[in-house]
Formats: sequence, structure tokens, C-alpha cells
Amino acid sequence: MTMIILGVDYGRSKMGLSLSSGNIAFPLKVIRVSSQQNAIEEIQKVVKEENAEKVVVGISEGKMADEEIKFSKDLEKVLGVKVETWDETLSTQDAQELSLSAQLPQKRRKEMEDAFSSTLVLQSYLDAHGTES
Repeated sequence: MTMIILGVDYGRSKMGLSLSSGNIAFPLKVIRVSSQQNAIEEIQKVVKEENAEKVVVGISEGKMADEEIKFSKDLEKVLGVKVETWDETLSTQDAQELSLSAQLPQKRRKEMEDAFSSTLVLQSYLDAHGTES
């Protein structure tokens, strides 16, 4: 049976979510967050709704990395599923290019960029781990 993995593109005001189905990641949605606790609760709902067995949180280089790692650890304590981190360097730029190629209206494209970014991070994770995920 294929493991369902939830990808998270961390942000202070919104987070992009993606899901895996086998070896393919696809964008799910963008959640708006008012606090760390609110973000954890929203992700917990999605994990339950989608029966996700693992969560992969993108980690950037620089100032946000410590905050993203702390969030990942807090998330794992609450969720009861394995939470891993994965390098998300350049995923935002790649997501912008992907959203342009998707030929969505500009407003929708901007709304979905975080979900696209999450998808790219999760796909990179899946590609590196193959079917062992």
C-alpha cells in the first residue's frame, strides 16, 4: 500500500500544502495562519482527513531555518506521525515559474504559489527516497 505524505511549505502568514500519491506530489491548498498553534491545528486536520502517514516540511537556508526546524519538532509532538525536514532552496522561484506555466489567472496563480512550492519540495523528497518513503 502506498504511503500518503503531506508536504508543508512553511510561512508565518500562510503555508502551502501538498500530498503524495505514490511517487507523484500534487498541490493541495494554501492555509492562512494566525499563529503557530493555529498552523499546527490546521495541519492536524489535513493529516486526519487525508490519512497522511508522514509530513515533510521544507527548510530554507538562512534566518527562517531555525524557526522551520522548531515548527517541525512541535508538529511531530502533536501529530503522532513522523515529521521530516527537506531542503527547499530555490523552490519559491521554481514555484513561480511553474505557476506561470500553469496558465492560471494571476490572482489564482499567486494564491497557489505556496502550494506549488510545497509540491516541488515534496517531489524532490520523493525522488530522493524512491518508493521507500
